[in-house]
Amino acid sequence: MALPPSVTGAIEHRDAARFCEAILPAVSRTFALGIKVLPGALGQAVLDAYLLCRIADTVEDAPGVDPHVKAAMFDDFLAAFDDSAALARFLHSVTSLSGDLAHTTLTRNTDLVLQHFALLPADTRAVVRKWVAEMAVGMRKFVLLYPDGIRIQTIDEYKEYCYYVAGTVGYMLTDLWHEHSSSIGSRRYEILRERCRAFAEALQTVNILKDVAVDAEKENSIYVPEELLRAHGSTQSRILAPELVARNREALTQLIQLAWHDLEEARNYLLLIPRRAVSIRLFCILPLLLAYATLRDLVQSTAMLKPGGSVKISRKEVKSLLMTGAVLVMSNWAVRRLVERVRLRAFELAIA
Repeated sequence: MALPPSVTGAIEHRDAARFCEAILPAVSRTFALGIKVLPGALGQAVLDAYLLCRIADTVEDAPGVDPHVKAAMFDDFLAAFDDSAALARFLHSVTSLSGDLAHTTLTRNTDLVLQHFALLPADTRAVVRKWVAEMAVGMRKFVLLYPDGIRIQTIDEYKEYCYYVAGTVGYMLTDLWHEHSSSIGSRRYEILRERCRAFAEALQTVNILKDVAVDAEKENSIYVPEELLRAHGSTQSRILAPELVARNREALTQLIQLAWHDLEEARNYLLLIPRRAVSIRLFCILPLLLAYATLRDLVQSTAMLKPGGSVKISRKEVKSLLMTGAVLVMSNWAVRRLVERVRLRAFELAIA
């Protein structure tokens, strides 16, 4: 798929702001919708933070790259925030990365993202840098731990991995809410911080569950713990075996239960955000509703355990949830009712 002209034009003119805004929907339509509603410096901070996290993720997922080379990329990436030589090394090393065009294009233009990031207030940059570093250090650890492709072994290791790649994002966002929203004072901030990890990790677990086959085939990564598969008479090496679909599906039960639990905490996180912080509530509600809908369908499916398979809700439901969530987000009662409705069956409005 070709890149949109807005991306190629921004690269040609080395326009950092235009590039960051144009590349975002190419790497994540869902987060592009959410980030768009965040105002001013907060919106820019979340935009740049998301792109920096996606750069780290692209390095982690890159196929066919020696893990020690990836580790060096992570080191240069983290040093590149204030070291031009490290940035130059990183940009040179990532020219060899293959994979999704939008993601590799983003990574090869890390300098533009860092230029845009440098315009943020110093305290905001410190928050983002702290959590991006925590994420990248964790990714580096797992890349070296599993040089032949990530193979999570236990539930505890799964939770550790999810903390690094998702929980860190929950903490980062909550720190940014506190810094940029006057309605989130110290007490509310502490309450949100108790649930922010579950908010982010719920979304991560749903993504892992729906893309078991995609991760195994395209990224050579299997996140379903080996101990769960062995307990049901299977192994990671046979996670897509047709004759073991039923057993492999049973092995997902504990992760599905974990996802439901974390989604409930994620819902509570949203409901605890003050109604005056309407843009932050809008940012949070769509990924939450999409995760509920996806997990609902996933419980009834085995598509994610078949070669080339994945679990996806319909575009009509995505659009319906986007519209309805935006209308109801200010009412905690209405959000609760909508979530319960989405848990039960597809939510599709009669949209012309």
